[in-house]
Amino acid sequence: MSPLLLLAGLVAVTGALLLVALVVLPAGPRRVPLSRLDPAVAPPASALAGASAAAGAAVERALVKRGAVASGAAALERAGMSMALPDVVLLVGLGTLVLGALGLVLGGPVAALLLAPVAPLGARLLVSVRSSRRQAAFGEQLDDALQLMASSLRAGHSLLRAVDSVATEAAAPTSEEFARIVNETRVGRDLGDALDEVAERMDSDDFRWIAQAIAIHREVGGNLAEVLDTVGHTIRERNAIRRQVKVLSAEGKLSAIVLMALPFGVIGFLSVANPDYLSGFTESLAGYVMLGVVAVLLLVGALWLRKTVRITF
Repeated sequence: MSPLLLLAGLVAVTGALLLVALVVLPAGPRRVPLSRLDPAVAPPASALAGASAAAGAAVERALVKRGAVASGAAALERAGMSMALPDVVLLVGLGTLVLGALGLVLGGPVAALLLAPVAPLGARLLVSVRSSRRQAAFGEQLDDALQLMASSLRAGHSLLRAVDSVATEAAAPTSEEFARIVNETRVGRDLGDALDEVAERMDSDDFRWIAQAIAIHREVGGNLAEVLDTVGHTIRERNAIRRQVKVLSAEGKLSAIVLMALPFGVIGFLSVANPDYLSGFTESLAGYVMLGVVAVLLLVGALWLRKTVRITF
């Protein structure tokens, strides 16, 4: 490395540090205006915050016109995401523009068309994966929640107090859903409706049984703690069977993944080791026809394997 370049770099770094010390860092104690100490006076909004609010309002109006507010908000609730729907849509839109511009700069219009859909597809996949994981965690924690409710009822507490104990002591996402039930009943919503909505949002047949058991108890009375113990025992046995089935089907799922990845691995190896061997598929109509047939067969095989290793009960 040249000594002149090293000296120039040292001078540039020293100048940057001096600029930070003189401009960014405060020179002494600063006086806070009295208006900032008044809680009734709202702080002035920055230009960036104003632009963000205006963009969010425009996105929200567009969602209202399309009638997608309810479904989008419900999807975010199932995924346990606290971000508002307009903010998510705005963020995904900005990501789409950035990826499209990056593809246009790097590879032209074709690359832009390929990269632009990555942001919305990735966001949809993220919401779907988080929803599935949250619903699975809710189902795994349900038997413990029922045991906690039954213990609270045996101690002499009311049903709402038992639900509140689960909201306080259980782990997420069960605590979040039960806390929502408590908050909705406090503002006047019927307990049965709140329970049914949780069952629909979490897509849990087990919780539907719990909601039905509680509804029957509210109609005819009886020992709800004993009923919850019975339902909890049934759910516990179902979870045990579900885990056993998951273990037994793991080998089949791994085999399906290997079989689906094998053709792409072979093509990647041949494209590196012997590119001329694959050139015949892209130089004639028969080659394109064979590639199309291969794609259809792969799709059929993937659907067949997915149906085989996916056990529903």
